[in-house]
Amino acid sequence: MTEPPIGGPTQGGPYEPNAGAGQAQPGTAYGPDAGHAQPGTAAGPDAVRMDKDRERAERARYDQEEPFEGPLHMLSQAAWQVVLLTGIASLILGILVLIWPGATLVAVGVLFGLYLLVSGVFQLVSAFGTHKKTSLRVLAFLSGGLSILLGLLCFRGPMQSILLLALWIGIGWLIRGITQTMAAISDKGMPARGWHIFLGIVTFIAGIVLIDSPFQSIAVLTLVGGWWLIVVGIVEIITSIRIKGRAKDIPQTV
Repeated sequence: MTEPPIGGPTQGGPYEPNAGAGQAQPGTAYGPDAGHAQPGTAAGPDAVRMDKDRERAERARYDQEEPFEGPLHMLSQAAWQVVLLTGIASLILGILVLIWPGATLVAVGVLFGLYLLVSGVFQLVSAFGTHKKTSLRVLAFLSGGLSILLGLLCFRGPMQSILLLALWIGIGWLIRGITQTMAAISDKGMPARGWHIFLGIVTFIAGIVLIDSPFQSIAVLTLVGGWWLIVVGIVEIITSIRIKGRAKDIPQTV
């Protein structure tokens, strides 16, 4: 005789309401997906929409961040800007020298006096601090004292400073011309030996002329210096434009 299934209604027997408890009911989810929205429910499209909005916000934030700039690219960008500013400054200074040569000489004379004072102070400090030999101490002390004395003379008037500046340049050219000519004559293997001898002689003659006629010579040098600054400024501006064009070829991340 076959026994009826447990938990189910039997013919003529009482009905058990909890029959079949523990068995999966149709349409009920168990396991890892239990409690989660199933596809086709109301929560599914909202979750997908939120994920897309989050990805879109992260992508927008990434696009707003500045890209990485490599050191070579940064150096190339700074190089042409520095050369351009230097060229503009040289051009403006050269124009000012040609427009106001007298005021330029006065300003140069004052700067020359300040240079003599500062260099003299440093030489005196070195005479008492850095040199060990007595002869070097005495030489540095005399050189520093003479430099300070000449610097003070420059502030007595613009003519004194211009005169000292011309004599200073003339003596420097005279010594340089002699040493350069003698070095080229003594060294037969020097490259471009003839040009060095010629340049040494020209420098020597220019030093003599500057010492003999300091005021007229320094005025001519001022005009030459003004035109030289203008030429240098134009060349540097053109160079900066070319550097800028080459800098565009360098990748940003390099």
